[in-house]
Amino acid sequence: MRILLVEDERDLGAAIQCDLRREKYVVDWVQNGDEAWHLLGDAAQTYTLGVFDWLLPGLSGVELCQRLRSQGTPLPVLLLTAKDRLQDKVEGLDAGADDYLVKPFGLEELLARLRALQRRSPAFQPTQLQVGGLLLDYGTSTAALADSAQQPLPLTTKEFQLLEYFMQHPNQILSREQLMNRVWSLQADPMSNVVAAQIRLLRKKLADHGCDGLIETVYGMGYRFNAAL
Repeated sequence: MRILLVEDERDLGAAIQCDLRREKYVVDWVQNGDEAWHLLGDAAQTYTLGVFDWLLPGLSGVELCQRLRSQGTPLPVLLLTAKDRLQDKVEGLDAGADDYLVKPFGLEELLARLRALQRRSPAFQPTQLQVGGLLLDYGTSTAALADSAQQPLPLTTKEFQLLEYFMQHPNQILSREQLMNRVWSLQADPMSNVVAAQIRLLRKKLADHGCDGLIETVYGMGYRFNAAL
């Protein structure tokens, strides 16, 4: 689940990004509307949700919503603002925002509103994902063999996100760049070996749990999840 967070207040943006990452979201955080619009038009970045502040340098959050809707883009958007008058809420919703959250707000309310947007979105994730004999549970952040009595395998946030992406694209060759763009935020160093290192750790954990050989290296091209295993 990838979120584009557009918030120019540095402390607030950093806090929201940290909180959402703890909830297993991949979060790209930018601080002005023009940069956000550039990312929204980048085919390499696929977002599930947008969280836009209303007042931003460059394009405002309302203008971002208007541009998205004028193009027919259905990205669910939560608008953040200190404006709490009824007419302001109406303006934001009429511009194309799906929901509206007045500052200051608590983390639990933010998460609840994001979950509600996910439920209304065509991209809403089920509680479990099964591919072949492997079952991924969103509620417990675990993986398990569907026909095994073994205890489920706990996964770290990044392991869960990586395995989820593989399982969403079974038997497809996924390049390092695709994995980097999908599972890591824009702030990650694109020249690091973080993808290969994380895949090694995930493979070992899966092998120790009786799930050896699920992730195959296709030399010179990338990696593939073997759904038939």
